Amino acid sequence: MTTPPSPALLIAGHGTRDDAGAEAFRSFVRELGLRHPELPVAGGFIELSPPPLGEAVTELVRRGVRHFAAVPLMLVSAGHAKGDIPAALAREKERHPGISYAYGRPLGPHPSLLNVLERRLDEALGGTGGRTPGDRADVTVLLVGRGSTDPDANAEVHKAARLLWEGRGYAGVETAFVSLAAPDVPAGLDRCARLGARRIVVLPYFLFTGVLPDRVRLQTEGWAAAHPEIEVFSGDVIGPEPELLDLVMERYEEAVKGDLRMNCDVCVYRIALPGFEDKVGLPQQPHHHPDDDGHHHGHGHAHSHAH
Repeated sequence: MTTPPSPALLIAGHGTRDDAGAEAFRSFVRELGLRHPELPVAGGFIELSPPPLGEAVTELVRRGVRHFAAVPLMLVSAGHAKGDIPAALAREKERHPGISYAYGRPLGPHPSLLNVLERRLDEALGGTGGRTPGDRADVTVLLVGRGSTDPDANAEVHKAARLLWEGRGYAGVETAFVSLAAPDVPAGLDRCARLGARRIVVLPYFLFTGVLPDRVRLQTEGWAAAHPEIEVFSGDVIGPEPELLDLVMERYEEAVKGDLRMNCDVCVYRIALPGFEDKVGLPQQPHHHPDDDGHHHGHGHAHSHAH
C-alpha cells in the first residue's frame, strides 16, 4: 500500500508595488522549494504583484497536485488573511474541480520572529557612540506595523510590541502604524519623546522590503532631523531568515494535521520566553480574584497548561 503524497504548500503574499519586495517574496518561495524537494511549493499574491494567487494554484494543478495547504505569509490576521485569501481559494476550487485545501493561520508574534526582531535591534544599535548592543536600559523601541481598519490586526502589533519588551531589558516598546491606524510614525516618536526617551530605535514590523517600510524610514529620518537632541536609529525588516522559513513549515504542518488550536506560541508555560524560562511546564493552580466574592475558577485540582 503506497503512502499518499503530502499536500503541496501554497504561500499567499500580500503584494507590493516595490519590485525588490515582490522579488524577495518570490525568492523566499523558491528557497522553501529547494529546502523541501519532496514537496510541491508555489506562491502568489493577493494584489499588486505577479504572480497572482490563482496563477500559483494553476501551477500546482499542472504539477498534478490535488490537495494543498495554504499559508498566509503575513504577520497579522487582517482583511487579507480573514477574507481575501479564503475568497480567492474558494474561486480556485470552482475553477479546478476536484482540488481540496487546508488553510493555515498567519505567522503571528512567534518567539522565533521576536528573536529576529531582537537581532535587528542589536544591529541598529551596534557600534553607536562606543556602546554595545547589550546597553538596552536607555533604549526605547518604536515597533511600526502596517496598520489596518481591523482592530484585531492592530492589537496583534501591540501584542508583538509587549512580547518584545518582556524580559529583554529595553526601556520600553511603543507602537505606531504607517497607514490606516493611529498613531502614525511621527506621533509615535513624539510619544516616545514625551515619555523621556533619548535613544529610540524605529523597527518596522514587516517581513520584506517595500513601499511601506521605505516610508517608515523616511518619516523616521524626517522626525530625527527635527529633533537633534534625541538619538534615533532605523532597524531593518525581518527578511528571509531561517527562522521565517522554519515557521512557514510549522504553519504548514498545523494546517495539514488540522491542528489549528488556540495560539500557544507565546505561552510562558509552553515556550521559554526571556525572563520566564522557569515557568515552562508548571502546573496551573486554581485561583480566585479578590473581587470575585469567593468564586473559584476550579475545584482545587492542579492542571498542566497543555491544549
